Order: sequence, then structure tokens, then C-alpha cells
Amino acid sequence: MRFELEVVVHGFIYGSAGVSFSILICNHGVCFSSRSLPTLQLISSAIRRCICSERLCRLSVLLQRSPASDPPLVRISISDTGHGSCIQEFQDLKCPVEGILAETWDGIVYVRTTKIADISDTEISCYQLNLKENVATRKPMWLPSNIKHDVKFSGTEVCLSVSESVDVLLAEINCFFHQILILKVPNIAMEVVADGQDTSGSRNDAVFLENLFSGSSFTASTLDRLKLGFEDYVLGHGSSSTCNSCFPNRDELKSGGGMVCEDKHKLTKLVVEAAVVISEISNPTKNCFGAGCSDTKVLFFKDFVPCTISEAFLKALTGIDWKRHGLTLECAINQRRHALLKWEKTPLSFHIHIVVHYYQKLVANATPLVQQTRLDKKLISKAVQLALEDFKNKHAGFLLSVDNLKISRFAPDLAKAIAGLVLYSNDMDFKRECLAILGLQPHQSEGEVVEETIKKKIISVIEKNDQRPQGIKEVACLLFRAGRQKLQDLDNECYMDDFDPMDL
Repeated sequence: MRFELEVVVHGFIYGSAGVSFSILICNHGVCFSSRSLPTLQLISSAIRRCICSERLCRLSVLLQRSPASDPPLVRISISDTGHGSCIQEFQDLKCPVEGILAETWDGIVYVRTTKIADISDTEISCYQLNLKENVATRKPMWLPSNIKHDVKFSGTEVCLSVSESVDVLLAEINCFFHQILILKVPNIAMEVVADGQDTSGSRNDAVFLENLFSGSSFTASTLDRLKLGFEDYVLGHGSSSTCNSCFPNRDELKSGGGMVCEDKHKLTKLVVEAAVVISEISNPTKNCFGAGCSDTKVLFFKDFVPCTISEAFLKALTGIDWKRHGLTLECAINQRRHALLKWEKTPLSFHIHIVVHYYQKLVANATPLVQQTRLDKKLISKAVQLALEDFKNKHAGFLLSVDNLKISRFAPDLAKAIAGLVLYSNDMDFKRECLAILGLQPHQSEGEVVEETIKKKIISVIEKNDQRPQGIKEVACLLFRAGRQKLQDLDNECYMDDFDPMDL
């Protein structure tokens, strides 16, 4: 298996024991399979516990191969130093166990955990559950507890054993972690370690660790971190390293973000964040993502983990007024791990990238349980719309509505006609006044200069009108308002210069 190596500095706190540093090795481009689904579900729960704790946490995944067992098994340990867990979190966990998964895993998980949000408890609770059992009748089998010996810490460890290749598990878990990097969660140090021993007795270790981000990441909003992480994702076409052939300069990317909130419960607030990144690649390499097409890949996260695309999410995307942003949607396709939007008549060099994060924000010390809520299509559509509006406000001339795009096509001809009226007039006072309104001096009366100045003013008015929110009626912008004011100021100065008190 071929790996990319990326070295990063990374610090994390384990309970109160100190600081560690890490190295990251990444292997990209692997899709998740149902075989690794239980592991990814358990990792997702650990991530939520760490985020809910609101302190520096460590998340570790250890794969230990046991060739002596028959059939050979891989023991998977998922541990975190976030909030402790409760039994209900695992009792309510729905995990598909049909097909290949039924043959490779017996459904048993072993849990060791502290109490929720209590680092002063004296014991570590231990029990096992069979996740193949029906949720309604699933009961834990309690095991002897462990003593903490007056050490103050919190966390959870979940273990399971599967009959699967370490390479397959390692690649999919690493790909899962790599997608989470888009969110730039600042308080979790993530590591994946494969510790194997073959029949000859030699050991093979592979370490995957993700760094904590800079101090500014802790003060930045989740939306700002989402935009920054998504820009990194686009720069590397989904890998860990920037594609220098397509993006020699990060400034070539343009982004916008939008967020909507809704109070769903006293302890939770529903938040939907969206980020839009647009890139223009004139000569993409053949191996680059998106080369030869202008389709948009939409990623979806739910509760801080990658989520499969549902029909409700797809309907939320198709319900957006894309024409207001100069786009005509041809169709939306569910690709399971992402949605694919196909546009009509969009240049192949023009690429739009979208990510949506849908999560419940818990108040401090709330139980970090996954609330089973239906997707709110209106909130998703609104968040994406706000991201597009934010993009338009930051980057003039991009994403003009379909109607304004049609109007702007007449700007050159209109500018040429107006310039002709000015330049070919025999009234020198009229010509001087027009040049003053345009902000030009008499020596700048060349045809191309006047025509280009008028065209820029026409387009700027079109862009400004396009940025107005829908449903708000305002007085239309005057094309030469600024120039007219300058002319009035000039006339006032001339009047004051010619004024003589003896004329009274």
C-alpha cells in the first residue's frame, strides 16, 4: 500500500498527564464500505463526546492484529478523553449487521467509561453489549469495575474484534479522519495506530495523527474554520497536499459562508453552516478532480462527522433559486458520499465547491447523545443561499443572476453608444460636463477611454443592484451619481470665485 507522508506538530493533553507530539501519514481516495461502518459509528460518538467536553482531548484508534486466532482477528480499540459516556448511548446505537458484516463481526463491544462530565468519580465502569440484538431488548452485561486510584480524568474506551484485513480498515478509517479535517475541530488530537505481528514475529507499525490547529482556531467561529478547512480541501482536490499546478496561489480561491440557527430544545440549538468555494482553473492537469467538467460536488456533515446523502438533503439543494446566482441546475444526483450538481452552459474552467454542516449545539454539561432529528430542508437551503449571497457581496461580478447576466451583455454596446453621443457632440460645454461626470480630464477624451469608463460604471450598477436582497425595493442607483456630485461641487467653487459683494 502506498502512503503519503505529512509531518505536523501536534499537542494534546491526556487527562492531566502532559503533552505529546505527532506525525501524520495519509492514504486518500478510498470509499467507505459496510465492513468498517460499526467502527466509524463508534469513532463518530467519540468525536461528539470530545466536542461536548469543550477542552483539549485525545482520540485514539488502535488496530491490533492477532494471527494466532482462527480465523485471524483484528482487535479495534477506540478511546477518547472527552466526556464519559452513558449506557443509553450504546443501547440506542443502530448498526446494520447484515451481509458481509454479519460474517466478520459478532456484534460484541466492550465499554470502559467514566461518568459523564465528572472527573472526580473513583471508578471506571465496565460492561459489554451485543449490538446485533434488538435495540428494545438490548441490555448490558456488567463487568468488574476498575479503580482510578485518585487520578482525575474522564473518557471512554470501546473495543471490538473483527475478521478483516488491517489494510482495508486502516485505509477507510484514515480516509474518514481526513474528511473530518475539513471541519478543523481545534480541540481534538486524532491518532490511528496499526500494531501488527506476522507469523515471523516481526512487527509493523503505522501511525496516523492529526495536529491541533493554531491558537487562532480556538477563537475562530465554526463557520470560519469550515471555510478555511474547505479551502484546504479544494486546494488539494481532496488530498492533504496543495495541487501547485492548479493553484500556484491560494488567493485564486474565493469563498463565502452562511449560517442559520434554530432553537429546538432547552439543551440544544440546531445549527446549519454552509461554505462555498469557487475556483477558476484554466489548464487543469488530467489527473486533477474536475478536469474536463464543471459539476459541483456537495459534501455533507452531520454532527461533526461525514454523512451519506439523503433524499431530503437532495431536495433541499434542488429547492434553491440557483438562477438568482447565475446558475441553471440541470440535475442533482445522489452519489451516496456526496451530491453531484450538474449545470447548464457553465465554463469547464469554472468550479463551484459546496459543503454543508448540520449539527446540534449542546449547552455546557449536557449529555452528548445523538438526537435523531429529521433534516430541515428549509434551513439547509437558507444556509447555502446565505453562503452564496456572502460570496457575491465579497466578490463583485461573480454569480450575477441570470437576468442581470443578460442585461450585462448589452453593457459594451450601450457604453459605445453613449460614448459616441459625447465624443461627436459639437457642444463643448456639454462635452466638458460629460467628461467631468465621468471623472475624466479633457486630455482623456479618447474614444476607448470614455467607452471603457462608461462600461465599468454600467456594470458596477448592475452588480450593486444584483446584491440587493430579494423582496427589498430600493431606489435604483444613479449611473453617474458620484460624477454629478463632483460637477456640482465644481460649479459651486466657480460661483464663489466669481462672487463680488459690490454686485449686491
